[in-house]
Amino acid sequence: MEAEETGRAAAGHLYPVDILAGNPEIIQEAAEAYYEKLLQQSSSSPEFISIPGREKIKLEDSCVCFLPVYREDPKYKILVLIDPQAKERVLAIYLSQSWWPIEDIVKTADSSREGLIQVQTSGERIVLFVLNSIIFGMLERSSANDTFFVSHSAKESAKIFWRNGDAVAFYTVKIKGSLCDVNTSQCYLLPVLDTVFVRRRYRRCGLGMKILHDFCQSFVTEDALGISCPISADMYQVCKKFLQTHPEEQDRLWEVEAPGDWSQRVSIWLKIQLEPALSEKNTVHQTASEEEGGYHVERAQDDEPRHLDAGQMNEGGECIPDIGKVPQEARDDKDNTAGEARTLHLQVPKEEDFSQGTADTQQCKGSRKRASAMVLPEDKTTKHLRMMP
Repeated sequence: MEAEETGRAAAGHLYPVDILAGNPEIIQEAAEAYYEKLLQQSSSSPEFISIPGREKIKLEDSCVCFLPVYREDPKYKILVLIDPQAKERVLAIYLSQSWWPIEDIVKTADSSREGLIQVQTSGERIVLFVLNSIIFGMLERSSANDTFFVSHSAKESAKIFWRNGDAVAFYTVKIKGSLCDVNTSQCYLLPVLDTVFVRRRYRRCGLGMKILHDFCQSFVTEDALGISCPISADMYQVCKKFLQTHPEEQDRLWEVEAPGDWSQRVSIWLKIQLEPALSEKNTVHQTASEEEGGYHVERAQDDEPRHLDAGQMNEGGECIPDIGKVPQEARDDKDNTAGEARTLHLQVPKEEDFSQGTADTQQCKGSRKRASAMVLPEDKTTKHLRMMP
């Protein structure tokens, strides 16, 4: 038996982002009802789903589970279909009473949705989640890259870059006056560009420059704007090109640690100006060390642990890594859905693991953490997406 009419055909050539604008709890309730039905259906009449480029997949309990959407609200989940041959990959999501392939979820039929658009509706929040946690976190992350973004909060300030009907990039901002995290009373003292991701096939197309320009233009009345520290090499090159093209922004952009007071800021343009001198100093130091028979090379600034960059953006970087420590093991989350619903957990490091010296100077970025490859164990009651140390 074929599964309920799939995706676009059922929606009359619309996509989830064009349909979903109401209460997200309704999406979860419909998914829970469908999951209960799936558990009760007879094995003699199984459902199958067609995924582009794949053979038909049998819908059964072992390949579907619930995935939390928001970092601070694990109760809100969506039902996803897991690849039976690669348990770390999500193939489709159940939305609006249909199964939607991942690529359809990041599409729109609305021609007015073009360029950078502020995330507002529940449908746009799901697109942001898919770009962040599924496309980057599972499908496009380099095997050599040990970083990922944890899920954003339900009220995260974010924009999605739409191009010709496809969601191709996003960036998020920590708003001035917002809390650094839930465990502190410290607030950001300036707007901070926090996470950026550009899909692999859209990199090196100038999207990084567009995102930086949009970020600066969104806060024209602010004297200072931040980019989360540390800035990676790829992001640094994007900033360099941007500031050379827009000299009026040279005094406004700072590399910052939360909450961003003056002792936690470094002028990005100043670093660019000092770059030749630093490179020459490091070259001289390396030559002297080699002449002495040693192999020590003085640690350059960009040898520090790096967060992902807007090199994600258009410089071919793979993400915006963070300086957090290795995260804790994901904890089992008791099901609150009908039957024995499975939940796929993205691991979230402990907040104390992000501290940089003292609590007053810690970088409170809940959106970027370190982790390694994701694998899904074969637990029969709860499914977890683990970041193996």
